[in-house]
Amino acid sequence: MQTLISIADFIRWGASRFTEANLFFGHGTDNALDEAAALVLGALHQPPDLPASWFSCRLTGDERERVLGLIQRRIDERVPLPYLLGEAWFAGMRFHINEQVLIPRSPIAELIEKGFSPWLGPSTEPRILDLCCGSGCIGIAAAACLPESHVDLADISAGALAVAKQNIAEYGLQKRVTLHQSDLFEKLPDKEYDLIVSNPPYVGAAEMEGLPDEYRHEPVLALQANENGLEIVQRILKQAKRHLSPRGIMIVEVGNSAQLLMDSYPEIPFVWLDFERGGEGVFLLSAADLAE
Repeated sequence: MQTLISIADFIRWGASRFTEANLFFGHGTDNALDEAAALVLGALHQPPDLPASWFSCRLTGDERERVLGLIQRRIDERVPLPYLLGEAWFAGMRFHINEQVLIPRSPIAELIEKGFSPWLGPSTEPRILDLCCGSGCIGIAAAACLPESHVDLADISAGALAVAKQNIAEYGLQKRVTLHQSDLFEKLPDKEYDLIVSNPPYVGAAEMEGLPDEYRHEPVLALQANENGLEIVQRILKQAKRHLSPRGIMIVEVGNSAQLLMDSYPEIPFVWLDFERGGEGVFLLSAADLAE
């Protein structure tokens, strides 16, 4: 270990150990090298876009111990890296997380960065609902990218809302982002939204059983929805039209449940969105689509 000196040394060594251990990557990275880089930079409290010239910098003794300890835990415990670091990056923003919330990784980040263009209407102060918000990453990022927006975050989990509250405070958005503990729309204020966006539980029982060990650290409540994965999405489809403005839209991620959803609702004109950085299973519907 004494031969490991620089940031680059630890990234290369960590990547080799991760490959050797046959880890699963899917919580922010998709390969051993990127995972090792994220671990080392996160442990050193450095951003993902650290200038290349810094990679030759040497670690202190304390930093070496922290990095080596995290590498070993990642291998031995199969804990997803964002939980080890207590943070995750989403839409270019850093969010506090713990095992009370799903790790942010939705392709919806791309839509947020583009201001939901061209689908979000011309409202100067759009009202947005992040349903099943977890850490609040989608709604908070939307509030940051759309500075005139007003955002409600809703989740059934008190633990998740505690994390979301911390993230709201981190970005000073208390005046424009409001928390609601609610089972979907049940306890939300009586108002209409220009955009409802959701990454709800959509994993079926069979798929849940086959997930890698890393997913066992995420809250089941945020992942699994009954036997086929559609229970929560079906409830959203039935209830959403009462909460959308006449020109409002709804964007929902359903992942691998997309085909089953289309088979179950052949009459609904789902618009399936494409993403430049990868990702699938996200549909868009307008208020008019739901009304029909």
